[in-house]
Amino acid sequence: MPVVEQYARAHIVTDEEDPGAVPVVLRYDPDSDPRAIRVRLPGEPEWTFSRALLERGLRAPVESGDVRVWPCGRVQAVVELHSDNGVEVVQFETRTLLRFLRRTYTAEPVRT
Repeated sequence: MPVVEQYARAHIVTDEEDPGAVPVVLRYDPDSDPRAIRVRLPGEPEWTFSRALLERGLRAPVESGDVRVWPCGRVQAVVELHSDNGVEVVQFETRTLLRFLRRTYTAEPVRT
């Protein structure tokens, strides 16, 4: 099955000066793990978490392990990633995440 990879612009929420939008890679590989997505931020390791977590987090706050997702107003969503090195808070446009999720469902492996 085809891998879905989408490049997005997102804002890293920080106490420091706003760096502006940064490039983020959203990735889904149905042959590797049909229930997981991957998110790669600039200069950070790739994060892997449940596709369902991202989908549910667009409607209401949810968390699983080190990842939290919640809607932020009508057009944005926040993904919060916790690690030993600290917390990354990333703000996306909801429509970008919805477009990515739709594409992942068209790439799912066929079950027999």
